[in-house]
Amino acid sequence: MNYEILVDGVSRSLEIERGASGGLRVHLDAAVFDADAAEIVPGTFSILIAGRVFEARVLPGKDGASVRCAGRDFAIEVRDPRAWRGARGGILEAEGRQQVAAPMPGKVVRVLVAAGDAVEAGQGLIVVEAMKMQNEIRAPKGGKIERVFVREGQAVSAGEPLLVVA
Repeated sequence: MNYEILVDGVSRSLEIERGASGGLRVHLDAAVFDADAAEIVPGTFSILIAGRVFEARVLPGKDGASVRCAGRDFAIEVRDPRAWRGARGGILEAEGRQQVAAPMPGKVVRVLVAAGDAVEAGQGLIVVEAMKMQNEIRAPKGGKIERVFVREGQAVSAGEPLLVVA
């Protein structure tokens, strides 16, 4: 799909498609390159381009997103909001069975879902409190909650499994 986007106010043409090898083929204005991207935790992507790895944090907004990558912040606005599927650009939605892990050590203050619940990509699943801040852990994909490993009030370590979305 083709997108007309604004990157820090500059109009760009962007097309992202699945490559034959399962990676991404990206057309940005006149440049064309292959990339691989994976969502490592909700809203944080690991991107491989030309042998270099980048971590991008994406905070969805009404018509676009704020992206932090390579130490810089970018304001991204999608000119055709209908193309911005679910404020996430669905091409990078996680696939297959996904185990959701705690991104930081903390305490589970709320479990928003139960085993068997249907969820949508980006839906809140669990709230973890760390350093007096509450962080909502979101679904990496749409699907069904297969299993919940934690309960409210439980302490968790970084990387500890919280639940599985299938």
